[in-house]
Amino acid sequence: MSVLTYALLLATLGGITIPIGGLLGTVRQIGPNWLDREFRHSVIAFGGGALLSAVSLVLVPEGMMRLDVVTALIAFGAGGVLFFLLDRLLERKGGSGAQLMAMLLDFLPESLALGALLAADEPAGLLLAFLIAVQNLPEGFNAYREIVRSSKLGRGLILLAFCALVLLGPAAAFVGFTVLGDMREVLAAIMLFASGGIFYLTFQDIAPQAQLERHWAPPLGAVAGFMLGLGGHMMVAG
Repeated sequence: MSVLTYALLLATLGGITIPIGGLLGTVRQIGPNWLDREFRHSVIAFGGGALLSAVSLVLVPEGMMRLDVVTALIAFGAGGVLFFLLDRLLERKGGSGAQLMAMLLDFLPESLALGALLAADEPAGLLLAFLIAVQNLPEGFNAYREIVRSSKLGRGLILLAFCALVLLGPAAAFVGFTVLGDMREVLAAIMLFASGGIFYLTFQDIAPQAQLERHWAPPLGAVAGFMLGLGGHMMVAG
C-alpha cells in the first residue's frame, strides 16, 4: 500500500463515525426523557470538550509554530468573524447548524493535517486518525439531532448526507498530502482559521446547549472530552 493510499484510508476511517453517530441519534427514547435531556446534553458537552482539546492542543499550537503574531491573529480572528456571519445567516433562515459547522471545522483541517503529516513521514498519522474518528462520533450524534429538530429534512436523507460527508476526509487528506506537505505556513493559517470558528461556535451555540439545571453529567462530559484530546496529544508527543 502506498503512503497516499494509506492516508486516504485513514481519513476515510476517521470520517465514517459521522454517519455512525447520526445513526445513534435516530434512537428515539431510552427511559423517561433521559435521552433528550441528560444524555443529549452530556454528548453535546463531550463534543465541545473534544473540540476545545483539538483547538488548544493541536490546531493552535501547530499554527503558532509556523506563523508570525500578526498573521496568526488575523487568521484566528477571520475564522471567528466568518462563522459569526454564517451563524447569523442560519438564524435568519430559521435553521441551526452550529454542531454541523463545528464538526466540519474539526474534521477538515485535521484531515488536511493528516495528509500533510504522512507526506512528511511523521509517525503520528494513525493516532491522529483515531482521534478524528472518536471526535466525529459525538459530533455526528449532536449534528443529526440538531438538524432533525430545526429542519423538515427526512431522517434517511440526513443520514445519506452524513455518509457523503465522509468523502470530505480523504479529499482533504489528498490535498494535504499532495499540496500542503511543503506549504506548512498555509496549513498553519487554515488551522488557526478553523480554531477561531470553533471558539465562536463553542461559546455561542454548543456550551449554552450543554447546560442543564440540577444535572452534573454534562460538565463532566466536557471534562471527559478534553481528557480524550489531552491523552491523545500526550501519546503523540511521547
